[in-house]
Amino acid sequence: MSNASNRPHVVIVGAGFGGLAAAKRLAGRDVDVTLIDRRNHHVFQPLLYQVATAALSPADIAGPIRGIFSGASNVRVILDEVTGVDALRNGVQLESGAELRYDWLILATGARHSYFGHDQWSVYAPGLKSIDDALAIRRKVLLALERAETETDPRQRESLLTFVVIGAGPTGVEMAGAIAELARRSVSRDFRTITPHCSRVILVEAGERVLPSFSQELSEIAHRSLEQLGVEVRLQAPVSDLGDGYACCGSQLIFAKTVIWAAGVQASPAAEWLKADCDRAGRVFVENDLRVPGLRNVFAIGDTASASGGGGRALPAVAPVAKQQGRFVAELILGRRSGEFLYRGFGHLATIGRSRAVIDMGSLKISGFFAWLVWSVAHVWFLIGFRNRIVVTMSWLWSYLTYHRNARLITGEIVGVPPRSHATPLERKCA
Repeated sequence: MSNASNRPHVVIVGAGFGGLAAAKRLAGRDVDVTLIDRRNHHVFQPLLYQVATAALSPADIAGPIRGIFSGASNVRVILDEVTGVDALRNGVQLESGAELRYDWLILATGARHSYFGHDQWSVYAPGLKSIDDALAIRRKVLLALERAETETDPRQRESLLTFVVIGAGPTGVEMAGAIAELARRSVSRDFRTITPHCSRVILVEAGERVLPSFSQELSEIAHRSLEQLGVEVRLQAPVSDLGDGYACCGSQLIFAKTVIWAAGVQASPAAEWLKADCDRAGRVFVENDLRVPGLRNVFAIGDTASASGGGGRALPAVAPVAKQQGRFVAELILGRRSGEFLYRGFGHLATIGRSRAVIDMGSLKISGFFAWLVWSVAHVWFLIGFRNRIVVTMSWLWSYLTYHRNARLITGEIVGVPPRSHATPLERKCA
């Protein structure tokens, strides 16, 4: 493939936060843009855990990429996967066998799960990076509850009702809190043998505290809030082994049918494509203006890039960084900006559960109900599309008032669940 017009051709790889921000800023300008992604939708990743815990449906937090750019005639969307980059020829190779030539290249390929050299663990402890991941986790959690309803073996039942989340960063904390609310409050009224005290939710962290990127004060508040929800927090307990139905954390062996990974990420193979230097997570080292060293027409942004935020410290792999970088690079290409990228941080946010959240804005630290309101408004505001904002707001309001979670659907073939008519009535346990 080649660009037929005489205008500069900008190829953007990845329609995450960074790639989407760059494409939006270039839409309607005097350039031709090709946006490549292996999925046809953009997903609001900070709320994926709510899909995984049946609070929201996938369409509530995602939007079709073509729909987002339907009014931008200079933006072309391609559903394909990049397999390599030939920087000498200014070419991008696609899995379909085609090649795209570019004048400017923006790599916003995001990140995938990192199991720290133990990729075999991914079978037993899925991570959360996509809609598919969220649906797989939702299915796993809901099936565990369904099977526990009719399980007569005490050990098997306990294993089914034990949920382990590995990693106590924002994703792990939010996931653990959401599962605790789902298993201990939202569904206990709908089952006849599961009470709020039947389930166990265990949050495992190799470090010394939860939310290590937050202040010590807010970390302790989050820790207490998790325990109030019934979450067991295990600190300084690195994972040494994972298997079918168990996790070795620290010196303890935990039997659990549901284990979720939220402990680490690995960048895409962009550094390999470019033969560029990268950090331990595979993120490409970039210059102050986000260009790849030695390649003046190639940029790396978001989770693909290891960019300095001042003081030599790498910027965090969060959505606000990626969005600001995407807009900055677009302005550079359009000739409207020059100089180095400067990130404007607005703090860190994390929710622990119903009416519980923490916000770290440097000197300003907020927790509790007000922080939860700020977190909710911020996340609704940054959703793609007016419909999504309305639907999510109404879903959250309904869930807040009733504790109901209406997205509790188990899809696909269900194997190994005995018919209800054959189930032996059980006494309510764990009261």
